[in-house]
Amino acid sequence: MKSDLLAKYYALSAATYDSVNEIEERLDDVADLEDEVAELLAGHKVLELACGTGCWTQVIADVAESVHAIDFSPEMLAEAAKLELDPAQVQFSLADAYDLPDSIVKPGQYTAVFAAGWWSHVKREDQERFLKHLRAKVGSDVLLVLIDSSYVDGATLVFARTDLEGNTFQIRTAPNGERIEVLKNYPTDSTLRKKLATAARNVRVDRLEYFYLLTCRLK
Repeated sequence: MKSDLLAKYYALSAATYDSVNEIEERLDDVADLEDEVAELLAGHKVLELACGTGCWTQVIADVAESVHAIDFSPEMLAEAAKLELDPAQVQFSLADAYDLPDSIVKPGQYTAVFAAGWWSHVKREDQERFLKHLRAKVGSDVLLVLIDSSYVDGATLVFARTDLEGNTFQIRTAPNGERIEVLKNYPTDSTLRKKLATAARNVRVDRLEYFYLLTCRLK
């Protein structure tokens, strides 16, 4: 179910992608999120979805028992490899979060799942199906932590279109100047809670200015 356009955008943007978290007005939010994630995932065996360049993998590795970070982009994983994290603690694998292989994910293998900037790229009509797949793979009572972007008037890129399911799309400009349509949803707190309710309990959403942090336990 991964988008070819999304894969293309991240392949082209891998070398410069981390700059999005270095925008000055977002630095306080990022620092607060790093502290919260470190507290939440301390001592956990973590499966990280869509790890990208590994910027959050590095944060998690400082506190977790172990991290297995996956991404569908070889270009992103090549950037993550440059971090030279301890291979005894951190593994990187090329894999699709929509089709988690048994070689990477078995029930009881992980105590937490983490994803940053990924949920917004999951189509609204695919979200419940994905959660069911994740729950079947990792098992029950696993902590799920999601970080993603909040909609901010005047700062968020304008929408190019909205489809019949309510998914919103933006036109992103890759470093080579190519313009690519990218799915990017900005759900409300109530939408998040409603969508997660079928698969999770204890759903909590904390809003910062530019981001939100969602935590829950898979049923």
